Formats: sequence, structure tokens, C-alpha cells
Amino acid sequence: VQLQASGGGLVQPGGSLRLSCTASRANFRIDIMGWYRQAPGKQRELVARGTHGGRTNYADSVKGRFTISRDNAKNTAYLQMNNLKPEDTAVYSCYADIAAVGGRHWGQGTLVTVSS
Repeated sequence: VQLQASGGGLVQPGGSLRLSCTASRANFRIDIMGWYRQAPGKQRELVARGTHGGRTNYADSVKGRFTISRDNAKNTAYLQMNNLKPEDTAVYSCYADIAAVGGRHWGQGTLVTVSS
């Protein structure tokens, strides 16, 4: 399984960005897809995750601003990030959990910078 992440970049406070994460060579159901982030000097935190069945979880710090969605047919997850704040600046890494093969699969990190 390979995960290809896209999106990210520089945005002003209050702006929006969308991250995408596509799994290739995934021959089994992808149970969970989500994103972690890590800012300089801070611990990595789970930002959002979505199950194959549509359940979602969010960090308290992003509730109401971020939305995770999935297109299971495309093995793709999206993270729509609205009303971005400087404290959202971090490297965002997507992941996929596939119970049938075990383990967690990671995409490359993408930098999100929120600054005026």
C-alpha cells in the first residue's frame, strides 16, 4: 500500500486549504484514514480520522473548522480545513489502517503554514 498526499501550502489566517490522501495498491478495505500533524517543538496529535462506514473523529482544536471525508471507491480521503489559524501550522501526515493486512501505512508529510 502506498499513500500519496497532496495539498497544503501557505495560507493567510481565516483561509482554507484541502488535503488529499490516496491509497494505491490497496487490495483490501481501508478501515480508517486520517491525518496527524506535528508542529515544531510540539507533540504529534491526531487531527481527524474517518472510518470506511463514515464515522469521524476530530481533535477538539479543529472541531467545527475541519471536515474529513472519504471516497471509498477512489481509496481517497480529504481534509477540508477552514478558518485556519496560525496554530494550525504543522506538517500534516495522512495514514491508513487496513485490518486485513495489519499495520499502519503512512503518506509523506505535507507542510501547512498559516501566516499573514
